[in-house]
Amino acid sequence: MKTAVVIPSRYGSSRFPGKPLALIGNKFLIQHSLERVKMCKEVDFIAVATDDKRIFNAVENLGFNVFMTPKTCQSGTDRIAFLAKKSLSRYDVFINVQGDEPLIDPALIDELVKSFKKDKALEYVTAAFKMKNAESINNPNVVKVVFDKKGYALYFSRSPIPYNRDNIKTNYYKHIGIYGYKRNFLLEFSKNKKTILENTENLEQLRALESGKKIKVVIAKSDSVGVDTPEDILKVERCL
Repeated sequence: MKTAVVIPSRYGSSRFPGKPLALIGNKFLIQHSLERVKMCKEVDFIAVATDDKRIFNAVENLGFNVFMTPKTCQSGTDRIAFLAKKSLSRYDVFINVQGDEPLIDPALIDELVKSFKKDKALEYVTAAFKMKNAESINNPNVVKVVFDKKGYALYFSRSPIPYNRDNIKTNYYKHIGIYGYKRNFLLEFSKNKKTILENTENLEQLRALESGKKIKVVIAKSDSVGVDTPEDILKVERCL
């Protein structure tokens, strides 16, 4: 089983234009993400998928693989599916790593890959981290996930789930935006129309759940600090 990690990257972020080429220390944000992935032991190929020539040139100059994808691709998943169909058709599993996760744990990426090796029937896998911060639980920008006893997702939401009616002791899990797909599942998923729950929560993984697909949730040992705004650069620099 051959695995490719693809980092979708676009220039036109509404909250942070040019984010992939923002400097953290003396390196581009996208460079930090690539270097973290390069530390993985279970990955056969690493590439960036972008529709912007500035990002393409920067990644190419750094010596990493990079592909241009059409501007008509509406999401990172669509960009990966575009490559899976032709340029990277020889790979069996694709891991979607967010380009704005400069502190992503390489061991977590390896765990996703191992999940496919352990369970040949697995089609879709993602990750979560046990939260401690009450503010994060109520933050709609932090996606929460609940899962069954076997570790398969029941639902993802921007609302606090589960709803703690009687204020009993319970756990909340933050969804970490890393995804793994079998190639055939990815190609099928990218062709399906958006669903009601997906549009309501603006979470594309709900499209799979609404279609009756299973999503395995791997529990991460550490949280990942994402970069959504220029202010987040300082948070990452402190962590580094």
